[in-house]
Amino acid sequence: MYSYENEVVEQTENTVHLNVGPSHPAMHGTLRVKMEVRGERVIKAEQEIGYLHTGFEKLGEYRSYNQFITLTDRLNYFSPLNNNIGFAVAVEELLGLVPPRRCQVIRTLLAELSRLADHSLCVGALAMDLGAFTSILWTFVEREKLYDVFEAVTGTRLTTSYTRVGGIAFDLPEGFESRVIAILDSMESTVEKLRGSFYKNRIFLDRTEGTGIITKEDIESFGITGPMARASGVAYDLRKYRPYLIYDELEFKVPTYTEGDSLARYKVRLDEMDESIKIIRQALKLLEPGPINALDQKHALPDKLSTYRDMESMIHHFKMIMPGSEHGLHTPVTDLYSSTEAPNGELGFHIVSDGTSNPWRIRIRGCSMLNYPIFGRLMEGSMLSDLVAILASFNIIAGELDR
Repeated sequence: MYSYENEVVEQTENTVHLNVGPSHPAMHGTLRVKMEVRGERVIKAEQEIGYLHTGFEKLGEYRSYNQFITLTDRLNYFSPLNNNIGFAVAVEELLGLVPPRRCQVIRTLLAELSRLADHSLCVGALAMDLGAFTSILWTFVEREKLYDVFEAVTGTRLTTSYTRVGGIAFDLPEGFESRVIAILDSMESTVEKLRGSFYKNRIFLDRTEGTGIITKEDIESFGITGPMARASGVAYDLRKYRPYLIYDELEFKVPTYTEGDSLARYKVRLDEMDESIKIIRQALKLLEPGPINALDQKHALPDKLSTYRDMESMIHHFKMIMPGSEHGLHTPVTDLYSSTEAPNGELGFHIVSDGTSNPWRIRIRGCSMLNYPIFGRLMEGSMLSDLVAILASFNIIAGELDR
């Protein structure tokens, strides 16, 4: 046995036992795969998780519903707004609370902008991991533009904590629409450049076409959702299957491919970026003046500025924020599962309420937790070099994998 940096190698008669990660650059610093290889062929592979376990679910039992929103940022930290929105939607369903129209339009806009940011990183990093460094430069430029908008709207670039039960923290800043339209025009151009650069690139095709094939049966067996499922011909998208916010008012397609390989997963994300751009353009036209938070002051926080000016608002703010059985947001004694379409698939929250201001239990259906288990099986029989292409096409985010 010998070691080379983070890889530990054990030599047997015909095979080599190889440990890749968690420090290997391709493993995101949080993933580990134990493999048995013969030459360049992988005979057996087993993935190990748990290097970024933060206990979000348990922490939620000691925080109020609005406080838990700050923890959802850390699930998929490349699209935190989708996590914020997903949890807020779940609690509102628990309460039977309907946010104002303007709030729902804004949430839809930011959810799709966040999807663009997430997909941009994925498609850029996939090609970069295979040696095409230019792709990540193109997509990083677009993502930075989106982050500028997120900062202008939420006050921060990454951990947004933007939603509130029954509404959102802030209204849109002046000039939001023009900035977003400029980004959409630029994003459309970048997506076309990515298609033109890689759809006929022989090296890229050799590395992705036919690698890591997932069948429809695998999708159902493992519970895989999102772009990975749609790349295998399963047109499951919660924005169509179980519409929320204003998605039932918008026209968009659910891109699917039947090949189920790494190339199909790359293509479906690019197609979804086109659809997100269409959704955003339609939603911008539906923006109308109005309140951004529900007027139900027993369940929704009052506007922050009004707490400094209005006695009633200050009292309601105090009653909602102060800990204790007589204060806070009280939900009915029941349990509920609610899910939304995050960039990586179905993001679900199972909330068990005992009627107090904190949830009794929270369980999260993280997309990566269901998408990742098939990886080891796909690697068996594949070439060692296929590891990078297959893993990059999964877009595994450790925060929602380990939770």
